[in-house]
Order: sequence, then structure tokens, then C-alpha cells
Amino acid sequence: MIKTKDLFITSFALFSLFFGAGNLLLPPLLGYNAGQHWFWVTLGFVITAVAIPIIGIYAHAKLQGTLYDFGKKVSPTFSLIYCVLIYLIAVAIPSPRTAAATHEIAIHPNFGTTPLLTSSVYFILVLIFALNRSKILNIIGKYLTPFIVLTLMLVIGIGLYSTQMITNPTKMKTPIINGVLEGYQTFDAIAAVVVGAVIIISINLKIEASFEAKKDLIKKSGLIAGFALFIIYAGLIAVGASYGAEIDINSTLDNDMQRANLLIGISTKALGAFGYSILSVLIALACFTTAVGIVTGTADYFKGLINNSQTVYVVTAIVACVIGVVVGQLDFNTIIVVAIPVLLLIYPITIVLIILNAIPNKWASSLVFRVVVVLTLLFSIPDVIGFLSPSDGLSKVVSIIPFAKHSLGWVLPALVGFLLANLFQKKYT
Repeated sequence: MIKTKDLFITSFALFSLFFGAGNLLLPPLLGYNAGQHWFWVTLGFVITAVAIPIIGIYAHAKLQGTLYDFGKKVSPTFSLIYCVLIYLIAVAIPSPRTAAATHEIAIHPNFGTTPLLTSSVYFILVLIFALNRSKILNIIGKYLTPFIVLTLMLVIGIGLYSTQMITNPTKMKTPIINGVLEGYQTFDAIAAVVVGAVIIISINLKIEASFEAKKDLIKKSGLIAGFALFIIYAGLIAVGASYGAEIDINSTLDNDMQRANLLIGISTKALGAFGYSILSVLIALACFTTAVGIVTGTADYFKGLINNSQTVYVVTAIVACVIGVVVGQLDFNTIIVVAIPVLLLIYPITIVLIILNAIPNKWASSLVFRVVVVLTLLFSIPDVIGFLSPSDGLSKVVSIIPFAKHSLGWVLPALVGFLLANLFQKKYT
């Protein structure tokens, strides 16, 4: 029997693991640029930053396995490569990005230090915590998130109450598509397949219940966490749109720090300087725990991959932190740009793996998995090449692929492949 307490603890843990730097800094600027079309951009953002991740948690509830299980129907080799890529991406982009966010929001405005110094000290501390697995992290995680959520809700509530709604014109031609693609940058779908496995392990260690009871617990927890993310995302996007005409996002820091400038301006106007100081400290701690979780999870994975070696764990943690220092000294916006081609390739594959694992097994055989994943990969490649090295020839190819001009050329081929593979299997097997 699953207790109500277990439901809320699991929901809280999921929200804590999802909530990171991108979840906070991306929505306000998205709303700022969307202006009067903030609702439509929110709708797009929620698809890839809330709906898909929560479906990912449902898929984990159905599988109750590990990240490896998400891709094994394609092939064991594919699943291994996919797992390694996901963890390498995690330590190379979202982990350093937490350091960049901490620097831009909490450190530089108050102390004026260099990004290199911030990222160096930051990841030395991350390494210490990852190697010692201190219980302090559990204490921080348990009490930190409620304060962050409460503070953010105050920022959103006061912000919406104290300003005239939506005064700036939109800067977007396709708000829904802009929202969908910006949702990639939260890494929440990738987080779903990674942290879902962590939640499964935690539940198995702490709760004695049947498979179905655990499945029900994980599904309900995912819905609660997803609803909380939706409220915060929608609120931050609306506040960003509302304050668009009141805050000069290029006035206080480097122009590449627009996201941080906007959040600083909104927080200061809503809560005052003291309220912003509290928010900046809480955000710095939240980013820090996220980085520790990524480094620890990655080190655990490679430790298990190579004879359960503690030496491998230590070496992986050190390498992950060195990468964090190197990439973390870049500004948040630069890391966003660096992440785009990576996400254009890996995010569509992650989305289709999540959906295929969530639907009934009769529609998701090994053949269906292989066809859909291969087509998704093939039709994602033009998006990556187009971003890295645009050309007239590629533009002609893209023009004949539906939705490709919006970096969503993989969607229709994946859907057609899914239908044809199921029809073929039904008729010939």
C-alpha cells in the first residue's frame, strides 16, 4: 500500500531533479520576446518542457528499469551508445550551465568576480560533494525547493499583480514553434529518462510494494511534478512578457546576459533588493545540487559499466568537473548556442524513445522502434547541418521536407514510419 506521504515525497523529488538553471532563466526571456503572444509560446514550451518529460516519467513507471531499457528494443549497441552520449552531454552542457547561471545571477552582480574563478571554485566544491556523497545534499534538497517555489510564486504573483499585462509587441513569427524549440533547452526530456531511473532505484530501496502500486505512485508523482513545472513556467513567461516594456535587459551586464538581467530586474521589482538576494542564494544552491547530481549520476554509470570500479568513479567525477570548469566559464547564452546542434540531434531521438516506451507494447515492437528511431535520426541531421553550415543546396532539400524550416523535419517521417511499420507487422507477421 502506497502512503500519501510517499506520493508527495516522490513528487517533490521529481520536481527537485527537474528544476535547474534552464528552467528558471529560459521562460522570462521567452515571454519577453513573445509579448502579447505569450500564451501561444507557453503552449509550445509546455509540449517539450512539461508534456514530453512527464510522458517520460510514465514510461519509466511502465518499464521500472534503467536508462538502458529505453533504447534496447532498437539494439543493445544503440542503447549503450545512447546512454553514453546522454551522460556525456549532461556533464558537458547542463552541468556547466548551472555554474554559468550561478555566476550571472548570484555571484557577478554581488562580487564582480570572473567566470573562470566562479566555475573553478564551483566545481571544486561539486567534486568534494560528489566524492564524499554528503548527507548535506539530502538536507538541502529537502528544504531548499519549497523555499525556491515559494519565492518564485511570490515573484510571479506580485509581478502579475503590480504591472499592466502585456505591453510589448511580439518579436516572433511562429510563437508555438519558438516555444517548442526553446523547450529543448530545458533538457527536461533528457532529464526525464535520466532522473526517472534514479527515482526507480530510490523507490525500490525505500518502499515495499507491488509492481502496479509502484507504477501508480510514479505516474501520479509525475503528474504532480509536471503541474508544478507548468505553473512556474507559465507564470515566468507571463511575467517576462508583462515586464518587457519596463526593464532594459541590456543595461546592467554584458548583452549576452539578457536572461539573467531580466530575471534580476523582475525579482528586484517584485521583491526588492533583499528579496532578490534571497532568491539568488537559493538559486545558486539549487544549481549546485543539480550539478552534483549530474556528476554523481554520470560517475555511477561509468563505474557500473566498467567492473563497478571505484577508481573509475573518481576519475569520471574529476573529468566531469574539469569539463565543468572549462565550459562553465562561458556565459549562459553562449552555452545555449553551443547546445543547439546537440539538442537538434539528441532531443528528437529522446522524444520518440519516450513516446514509444509509453504507448502499449502491441504498437511498439522492436521493428517499430528501429524504423522510427532511424527515420528520426536521418531527418534530424539536416537541422544540425543547417545550423552548423547552412548552404543553398541544403535549403532546397529542407524546403521540400514538411516542418523542416522550423527544425521539426523529423516529425512527419517518424509518424509515417510508425504507421507503416505497424501496418507491415500486422499484415506479414
